[in-house]
Amino acid sequence: MALFNKFWILSLTLFLLVSPLPQDSDEQLSDIDIVGDDVQDFGDETFTSAPGIYTISLFPKNTAKVVTAGEETGLLVGIKNDGESSLNVVAVKASLHLPFDHNLLVQNLTAQVFNNGSVPASAQATFQYIFVVSKYLQPGTFDLVGTIVYEMDQHPYQNTFHNGTIEVVEAGAFLSVESVFLITLGVALLALLVLWIRGQIQQLTKKAKRAPKVEVGTRSIDASTDEWLQGTAYTQSQSNKSKKKK
Repeated sequence: MALFNKFWILSLTLFLLVSPLPQDSDEQLSDIDIVGDDVQDFGDETFTSAPGIYTISLFPKNTAKVVTAGEETGLLVGIKNDGESSLNVVAVKASLHLPFDHNLLVQNLTAQVFNNGSVPASAQATFQYIFVVSKYLQPGTFDLVGTIVYEMDQHPYQNTFHNGTIEVVEAGAFLSVESVFLITLGVALLALLVLWIRGQIQQLTKKAKRAPKVEVGTRSIDASTDEWLQGTAYTQSQSNKSKKKK
């Protein structure tokens, strides 16, 4: 079963790449209603998923999943109906959450309602979902949770087609704030390392230039030492040497 699911995911991914939209895509796109904040919110109610229904998503030409704030971003939602009845796609919706806690909602994205989204049994279809992240949203990483709502035998169901991290960047910005901070931090650490190595080299050079001081002089024996050595063999040998010199 696991091998079959992997094969289906691979085949559906290829299907999304080769044929981004179904043959009747023009009709489907013309029958799309955009639901804003002032219309019914589809996020108020959740449903279970129907057996035999599989979904997958793909960001076309955007494998890094980089989303520009304030600009339209599109993704493809693939759905396969292995059930016994046909299904009717009602809407596609999504929301942004903080990565560490999905209970903290950042933004409810626009929902798209499909008036003609029928998928027969043993068939698969692709739906395009276009959303816009608020231009006032601070750049960073967020979790995008996407859900497709559909009906089978007059019962509502839903499947989560995406639950992963995306990166939101500013319009016209080549690098995010986090990337700039990390680059600046890396350059600062590298500069400190270079200064430390330079200081160590200078210290080693100074030590190498310092020559050891060796004091050379005559050895003298003070009077206290002579008094302490009187009557010993050392004083007798010294007196004999002096007599010979005379």
